[in-house]
Order: sequence, then C-alpha cells, then structure tokens
Amino acid sequence: MQLYSFLSFFKDSAVRFSSLLHLPFLILFSLPVAAQFTAGSDGGKTIEIPRLSGEVSIDGVLDDDLWSRALLINDFHQYEPVEYAEPSQKTEIWIFYTEEALYVASRFWETDPELINANVLRQGQSLQSDDLLAVILDPYLDRRNGYRFEVNPNGVRWEGLFQNITNVEGSWDGIWQANASSDETGWYSEMRIPFQTISFNPDSDSWGINFRRAIRRGNESIAWVSRNRQVNPSIAGTITGLENLQQGKGLDIVPSMVLRKDRVIAPGGLTEESFEPQLDVFYKITPQLNAALTINTDFSATEVDSRQVNLTRFSLFFPEKRDFFIRDSDIFEFGQIGGGGFDQGRGAGNPAVPGAATQNARPFFSRRIGLSTGGEPVDINAGVKVSGRVGDWNVGTLLISQDEDVLSGVDSSEVFVGRAILNVLGESQLGVIATSGDPQSNLDNNLMGMDFRYRNSRLPGGRTIQGVAFYQQSDTAGKTGDDASYGFGISSPNNQGWRGGYNYKRVEKNFDPAVGFVSLTDMEDHAVDFGYRHFYRPGGFMRSTYVGFDGYESRNLSDGDVISSNLGLRITNNNNSGDGLFGRLMKSREVLRRDFTINRSSDGNRQIVIPAGDYSYNEYLIGLQLGNQRALSGRISTRFGDYYNGTRFQRGVGMNWRPTRQYDIGVNFTETEIELPVGNFTVRLFTLDTKIAFSSTLAWSNLLQYDNVSEVMGFNSRLHWIPEAGKQAFLVFNYGLADLDKDNEFHSTGSDISLKFSYTFRF
Repeated sequence: MQLYSFLSFFKDSAVRFSSLLHLPFLILFSLPVAAQFTAGSDGGKTIEIPRLSGEVSIDGVLDDDLWSRALLINDFHQYEPVEYAEPSQKTEIWIFYTEEALYVASRFWETDPELINANVLRQGQSLQSDDLLAVILDPYLDRRNGYRFEVNPNGVRWEGLFQNITNVEGSWDGIWQANASSDETGWYSEMRIPFQTISFNPDSDSWGINFRRAIRRGNESIAWVSRNRQVNPSIAGTITGLENLQQGKGLDIVPSMVLRKDRVIAPGGLTEESFEPQLDVFYKITPQLNAALTINTDFSATEVDSRQVNLTRFSLFFPEKRDFFIRDSDIFEFGQIGGGGFDQGRGAGNPAVPGAATQNARPFFSRRIGLSTGGEPVDINAGVKVSGRVGDWNVGTLLISQDEDVLSGVDSSEVFVGRAILNVLGESQLGVIATSGDPQSNLDNNLMGMDFRYRNSRLPGGRTIQGVAFYQQSDTAGKTGDDASYGFGISSPNNQGWRGGYNYKRVEKNFDPAVGFVSLTDMEDHAVDFGYRHFYRPGGFMRSTYVGFDGYESRNLSDGDVISSNLGLRITNNNNSGDGLFGRLMKSREVLRRDFTINRSSDGNRQIVIPAGDYSYNEYLIGLQLGNQRALSGRISTRFGDYYNGTRFQRGVGMNWRPTRQYDIGVNFTETEIELPVGNFTVRLFTLDTKIAFSSTLAWSNLLQYDNVSEVMGFNSRLHWIPEAGKQAFLVFNYGLADLDKDNEFHSTGSDISLKFSYTFRF
C-alpha cells in the first residue's frame, strides 16, 4: 500500500468522518493540558511482615486479636486519574503470615458509603463493575508472572493467573478464602491465601507484592506501587521475612460424580443415561513444582462458548475454558503469539490485525485436545501434567490419552507437550517448546520451537520496551520442506504519552502444528501501530484522549502478492466516570484468488459468492462505551461503508442491566446488512445472558444464543452451588432448536442434563 494512496484516503474521508465526531473532539482538544508524567516510585518499597501463630475467622470483620499485631500499610497513592496524587479516600491494609497461609485485611474509608459499588454477588464473576481490593503476588520475585486475588464489598472472590506481565487468565480456580463487611465509615475485607494454593521458591524469604483499590464511582485507582499508570508483577514492592512456609503434604484429591442424560430429538433419536466418576489429583512435588492427574475427564460444567458468525475467509478462534488445561497455562505461552488485545480505553493492541491472525501459528492450543474437528467432545481417558519452577527455569509437560473419535475416524492417541523457559537478564525469558501427536487425525506430527522474550520496564520516565523473536518447525507425515514459522517484534506499551510497536510473522505452507492453531499458511504479515495518549487536568469532566494509527498487511510467500491489508486511524475519549466515545477510519484491501462464498442458506439451496478479484474499500466505526459501574452499562456501535464491491452497515448493542446485586441481565445484538451485486443478505446474532445470585454461594445463570446463519438456537442453564472454595455442585441443562427450512418454526434437535458434584480433599 503506497503512502500517497493512504494519505489521499484520509484526505477524502476526513470531511465525512468529522461530521460525525467533530463536535466532541473539538470540545475535548480545547480543554486545558496537564503534565504528561510525574516521576515516582521505582518499585523499591520493601517491608518485613510478621509471622504470627493462630487462626483468623475470615468473616470480613476485623475483630480478631491477631490483626492488632499485623503490619499496617497506609502509604498509598493514586495511579489514576493522577499518578502519585493523594487518594480521595483513606486506605489501610494489614498483613501477616502463619506457617500455612498469608493473611491480608483492609479498611477502606468512605465519606459516603451509599456510593460504594457492590453489584456482583456471584462467586467467580468479574469484578470490573465493583469497588475492590486486588492483591498481586509474585512468589518468585522474578517480575514476570504471578497471581491476582480480588474481593469486593460483598465478599465475592475472583482470582487469576498472570500469563505474562499484563494478561490475566481469569478461568483459573484456586482455593482461598475471603469475606467483607461494611458500616457507616466504609467497608472491610479479610483474605486467607493458603501456601498450598500457590507455588513459590522455598529458598527465598522475599516475594513481590502489590495492592490495588478501585473506587468505581470516580473511576479512581489507588496502589501501593505503580509506574506509568500500571500495576502488575513487574511493578511491585517486596515483602521479606517469609520463612518455614508449610504446604502440608501438598496433595489435593478431587473426586467428581456426573449423572448425565442425553437425548437426540429426531426420528429414531436416541436417549442415553450415564454415570461417570472422575478423579483429579494435584500434588506439589516441591513448593515450586506441581503434578496433576485427571482420569475419565468430564467437562460438562464448563461454560459454553460465545457464539460467533464468520464473515471472513479465515478460521475463528475460541479461548480455552477447561480448568485442567488452564492451571499453569502461563508456562505454555509461546512467542507472545495471541498476547494482548485492543483496549479501547488505553489504546492497547492493534485492531487492524484480524482476530485469527493474532493467534496464527500457535504451537500449542489446548482446545485441539478433547474436541473433534467439528467441535464435538471426544473423551479424554487420562491426562498428566507436571509444571512449575526449578531454580531459574519454568517447566511444563503435558501428556494426554484421548479416546477414539468414531464419527471422524480418528484412532485413540496420546498427545505430548513440553515447555522449558529460562529467566534471563532482569525481566526477560528464553524458552523452547516441543509437541508430539495429532488429536484430530491419524498422521504422525511433531514440532520443535524456541523463543526469546525481552522486557525492560526500568527506562527513564517510567517507560517500557519489550521485544520477541521465535522460530518453530513442524514435522508432519506426508509433508516435506517449507514447514517452519518464525517472527519477531518490538514495542513500547506505555499507558501515557507515546506508545507503538511493530511485528512480523512468517508461516510456511507446510507448517502444521497439530496441537496448535493455524488460520493461514504460505504467508507473511506485518503489523504496525503507534499513538499518543493525552491526559487532561484533574478535576474536569474528561480523563484522556488516545489518537493512533494501525496498519496490517499479509502476503503470499509463493509470489509476494497481497492477501489482505488494513489501515486505520482511531481516536478514543474517556471521561472520569469510565465512559468513552470512540471512532475509527478503516481502509481495507482483500485479494481473492478464488471465489469466496460469504453466505449460504442453512438448507444449502442458496449461496452468495464474491468473485475472485482485487477489492479495496473504506469503512467507518463510531461507538459509545458506558462505564461498568453503572446499573446500565455496555457498548453501542455502528460500522458502515463499502464492503468488497458492495456496502456493509452494521449496528451492535451490548448492554448489561443490574437492578440489584442479585440480578444481572445482559443483551447483545448485532445486525449486519450486506448488499452486493450478486445478492443481499442480513446476518443477525442475538445473546441473552441472565444471572441470578440467590446468595454468595448459590447462583443460577442462563444463556440463550441465536444466529440466522445457522438458524440454530441454543439454551444453556447452570445452577452453581459453592458452599466454600474447593467444594461445588452443578446442575447443567442444554437444549437445542433449529429452523433449517427457515419457515420461522423452530424444532427441537436435542437436549442434555448433567448433575455434577466435586469435593476437594486437601492433605
């Protein structure tokens, strides 16, 4: 794409686009300007915490005698809206440890307790809408990974694993305790984090630690340590004095029972009933090294995928949600492939890169295991995983025995994944990966790869720079040569001022990671993004404005011809209430070497085909984001303009309504109208998600999804009881309907109901 055509595009488009966003931008840029950065903490805070004897009742009331002997921490500061400014509310945290657990208590003063946000009552639900305390632990003090534990004023727990410095895997399910209470002066919390739940280096008495308090009504964030408006394991203080920590025998035995009934609703349909016992065993070989065993694994209680409709030529990507694969998943991440995302508020990531392209060439993607090529479950007979740390090494091995897939004709097989990472320099890592086996075919497949991830967050002015380079090669039966993939990138992911990055990736035509993910081969791509985030003076209505440029281009390796390219200019404005107004100009190019069937009827009698050719078109996106703390929150957007040799108009609404903390109702609707010379069609995707929390231990969620492309409607209902961490029961019901002949009459296709109990015996 030549620079002249790019500049001409924005020159011609600016007038039309500015008519939509001109007034808000004019107001925003006319506001006074504040200083962009104030020098502050370098993460050098160090404290020694006391070791005490006894137990604390985790009830959210700080009336136990041990708290009077705990260490008090009260030197907190804002990191948003004004970094290192005095917080609007007083915060006090107490901390100590016993031989078995780390204890953290807090007192959050409030001038008006009626304004505390406490919308979430269901355990494990995201707390992005609520006031909260987050405790970040880096037990290895390596500034690279860690744990995040959160609690809100209702005593609801949420926990996650840092896959890298910024990305947190929230599906991890750790055993720990927390509770909270409130009075006329504010709210309180208590946490107990057992040492058996986490991994650490027993030869070190020092951990990384940080605390974050969120006050949602003013979108204010408070921290003990921060830099560049960031709080993560690389930016933390240090606690010392941790000695003789005990993990018991380090053994968790988790038996489960599943009663299941499946019914196929069709002429000659079958009904099957089954009782399936399951066993998971988790053992700490050392305080740093974990072993896991799963037998007769059942994933019936796993949350269902969010439905997607594909209007591209490339594969869709669905994230992993199964707990066995999520534990220590950070160790298996490779080359930062798929890392990061587009955060509208901070301008992070690169929205010009198609979603599947960011994940392309992952050497290990656990969703390939236990699922057929059509997405149907395949039984996992047994699985073993050993993962953790040994000195400066992070190691992970996974061995899975998968049953045969009769429908696809795939024999039973074993799959192996091995990963080793050496911590080098201050914050960097050098790693290797190996995989063997193919869970979705009968072909022999092996892969080897290595990667180097560099990070330096100690640059002057609080800036950060990071880079990555990787190489991997597969060996597949029947394929010879051209079987490698490699890439590199560099970025400066700053939250204020200038930020940007460049990434290159090459995927040869025979590269085949059978336990990974590939959306396109015989290609190379380039991605670039840069922008500037401006902060306004405190006390005003506006918080920040981000303006950035994004670009992406992919080409065929065989002849160098363009496959697709995207260029975009985006702007995002956020106010101090967490609301945002965003817009984007996009110029796209798609080169079709063969006809592209973009739409076909569910009965297969009608299809719309875009002829092979070279297409360039311009589109526009504008939208409004409402802060998560509001009773009515969500996002409204519209996308419109040209599309191949026709036009596209898309409207999307995603809203959540929380009338009380017991009820959470979410509605998402997207309608895309496409007009092409060869025909017109409309794609609709609808989701209704309701959550009812009867208490902090019992919740009922219902998910209804429908799209008019497949003409399939799915209903999932989950009753979830968690009397305490490590003990739970599920009642899960799924029901499917279809209108394949499009006569507006849906017919039942099948149903299943499962009752699952699991109990953790901890030794």
